[in-house]
Amino acid sequence: MASQLPLSALLSQALVGFTTEFDNEFERQMPHRTTRHGRNGGVRRAPWLVSMAMYLNCMRFVGREGITLGELEKLALAQTNLNGMMRWGYIMLGPSDGKKPRKSPGAKTVIQATPAGQKSREIWQDLFPSIEKRWEARFGKEETGLLRKTLASLVGKVEIDLPDCMPILGYGLRSRIPELKRVERARSEAESASGLPLPVLFSKLLLAFALEFERDSDLSLAISANILRLVGEDGVRVRDLAQLSAVSKEAVAIALSFLVKGRYVVVEPEAPKSRVKVVRLTPKGREAQEKYYALTRTIENGWRKRFGDHAIQALRDSLERLCGDGTAEGSPLFSGLEPYPEGWRASVPKPEWLPHYPMVSHRGGFPDGS
Repeated sequence: MASQLPLSALLSQALVGFTTEFDNEFERQMPHRTTRHGRNGGVRRAPWLVSMAMYLNCMRFVGREGITLGELEKLALAQTNLNGMMRWGYIMLGPSDGKKPRKSPGAKTVIQATPAGQKSREIWQDLFPSIEKRWEARFGKEETGLLRKTLASLVGKVEIDLPDCMPILGYGLRSRIPELKRVERARSEAESASGLPLPVLFSKLLLAFALEFERDSDLSLAISANILRLVGEDGVRVRDLAQLSAVSKEAVAIALSFLVKGRYVVVEPEAPKSRVKVVRLTPKGREAQEKYYALTRTIENGWRKRFGDHAIQALRDSLERLCGDGTAEGSPLFSGLEPYPEGWRASVPKPEWLPHYPMVSHRGGFPDGS
């Protein structure tokens, strides 16, 4: 039930729901290519399909005139997959100080949008208000407005400057950002964030939560919330983890490898001579699982004291109405997640719920690690 979920899980489900709907619409409008479906849109040199995060950490700042890589990272406050965005057809290296492009990009290297990258920018920037209007029509303008106001108020009180998107997860699937900077709040607590898109508000608050969690935890919030949480007393089958966590098999494999290496879990046959593998907690893993639940409660309680009990309860109430019971049948979010027939998500099993933490990877920034 939503009332039993950590605040971080509720924020994650809302963010992933918005992102998936956003990505589906981008896929429909933007000529692109994918591994399974080839080219779409009749363009010969169409770019590889990527997710919203690659706009927020890269293409939002890269136009035809170009920008240095150093300036991009300062503006985005997050690292992008530079090699991927070049290889996928969104950006190219430009001349620096009248010289030829460097073979090994550095802080002074200029990057420019390709024609396809410029088109993607135009589509992406219009999708934020478009999807938010859908939410207003679906969930109610008053309800969506209340959620936005509450989020903006809380984001305005966060003492550090954070990127507008969830960062690409680093080693151990931890949330990494280049540099934390404390910011002065000269304006009212809501004014500075009131104009930000909904997914940006979700991301900033969720990332602030994750950074607090990972400061006091040896395991990342991504691994704890999506994988460790699912391992019960009798274990869980490896083959079921992708479906249960609602994240990709690749993301599950990375997380599971880290847990095994750290001796949090063991992977063993379900029965003698069985080919079915089961994940079981070690004593260390059981302690880490208990810490996940305890630490998420501690952070939420700390936020109630720091930001105000009324504000956190208002946020939780709004998110619980939005997320419902978290299932495909009981969550209002799923009403907007039906993929277009030609979309790649139409060819894979439909998720039964949404991730408890976004697994943003270098593979394209998709929130489920796809």
